[in-house]
Amino acid sequence: MLKKIKIAKSSGFCFGVKRAIELAEKVASKNKKVYTFGPLIHNPQEVKRLEEEGIKVIEDYSKIKNGVLVLRTHGIEQEIHEKLSKKKNIGIMDATCPFVKRAQDIVKKLSCKSEQIVIVGEKTHPEVIALVSYGKGKCVVVEDKKDIKKIRKTDIIHIVSQTTQSPKHFNNIVEYISKISKVKIYNTICRATFDRQSSAEALAKEVEIMIVIGGKNSGNTRRLFQICSKIIKTYHIENVEEIKKSWFNSKSIVGITAGASTPNWIIENIKRRIQEILKLGRKDTKQEKKK
Repeated sequence: MLKKIKIAKSSGFCFGVKRAIELAEKVASKNKKVYTFGPLIHNPQEVKRLEEEGIKVIEDYSKIKNGVLVLRTHGIEQEIHEKLSKKKNIGIMDATCPFVKRAQDIVKKLSCKSEQIVIVGEKTHPEVIALVSYGKGKCVVVEDKKDIKKIRKTDIIHIVSQTTQSPKHFNNIVEYISKISKVKIYNTICRATFDRQSSAEALAKEVEIMIVIGGKNSGNTRRLFQICSKIIKTYHIENVEEIKKSWFNSKSIVGITAGASTPNWIIENIKRRIQEILKLGRKDTKQEKKK
């Protein structure tokens, strides 16, 4: 039987991640001391590569005396951003994803006129923590249905989404909340998230096994894994060392997708390893590239 590897049409780096890495590398080419406040993106291997280029991750910005601080793609809390802006010896390069920035702006504006703002997302995710900080204490974070009980009944409930949420999950939560009060929806899920999830779901229906590549700390990658797992046997890995030959026993068609923070060099390394296991030559590999 002919063996194939298929790669999802939308996978790997999104616009926001590409932009952040390009900004960080540009700053590093001109400055000796460059830091990121928390990991720039949620991919340990790419963060390590950036560290080798001199871009260091720090968790306590107060320890920086001088240099350039690059703000992560997920954004940072409003109070911290304001404090950093006042530091004279530290240059600030804001690499917050423009789609995340848009969500922050929406929450900030709503905080001035609404009683309650619901954010559909993960409570401990950096993006959501930052979003809440723009809400002036008016935000309620809803991860799943059980959190809905925290919402107060008001004339209108404003609902915003973490940018990497599953549209299906977001719509389900909105449906439940609409039974409490009238709602106004601000769909802040970015297009790249939708494209990756829909193409991963479509590919999972065509293959015998799915490999999802990306950081274990990456929310959007975990959601790709969840989506594919409902359709076919799926494995979530960060690097080539995690691959096991036994996964591919009696498998002829393998699907690959990757989170928005996964660099192409990791995808290529994993694809090559699977080729070796399936005993495929490069000419036998079918890759569906993003149009």
